[in-house]
Order: sequence, then structure tokens, then C-alpha cells
Amino acid sequence: MVLNDPLSNVLSSIVNYEKVGKKELEIKVSSKMIKTVLEIMKDHLYIGEYSTEKSNRGESLKINLLGNINRCGVIKPRFSVKKDSYEKFEKRFLPARNFGFLIVSTPKGLMIHEDAKEKGIGGKLIAYVY
Repeated sequence: MVLNDPLSNVLSSIVNYEKVGKKELEIKVSSKMIKTVLEIMKDHLYIGEYSTEKSNRGESLKINLLGNINRCGVIKPRFSVKKDSYEKFEKRFLPARNFGFLIVSTPKGLMIHEDAKEKGIGGKLIAYVY
């Protein structure tokens, strides 16, 4: 099986497992970006703890699900966003004001759009979670 977008596969798996009501998810693919996105989601209480397990076939992730996610996914194409134009994308990808967040790749690393707005930096949109 060829994975064109591992982050997209991880986020759609999380949504699917949450809809079914499962409490744990194991993912065979791991990368620095996936871990950072999961860390951001954990910090905002959308998922529980996650752990990495090394095996002879690479690294796998075990994620504890809390049932707090309504929807999440990657944003393709990865739109560039200027420091003062977040509002347009909030309206497009999030259902309501102050509900959920966009994950942005900035020169200072991955962060949520509210932090990027506060710091006055733009970047590329990676994903949305609500």
C-alpha cells in the first residue's frame, strides 16, 4: 500500500475511530510532523496521550482517543497565509468563531493559527481540527 499523504491518513483514521467509538488507535507510520500535530492536538485536549513503539519494521504510534473530535483533516493544497489574512481561512475551514483551530507551518515551527496571529507571522496551512 502506497501512502501519498501519511498525515492525511492519520487524521482520517482518528476521525473514523472516534466515530465508531474506539478508545485506542495504532498507526504504523510515524514522522516528526505527525508527532508535532498530535502534540498540538493533545495540548488542546482533542486526543489523550500517545506513545511511540519501536519495532524491527520502524516506529508505530499508539494514540488514546477521548471522543472530543468532531472533524479534522489536512488542508490541500497547502495555502500560504499572511499574518493578517487568517480570518478568511477560519471562515472556510472552521464551523464557528473560537471553535477549533487551524495548524500552520511557520518559520518558527508548527503552531495553531491563534498563536501565529498573536506573534504576527504567516505560513502555510497544514490541517484543521474541531
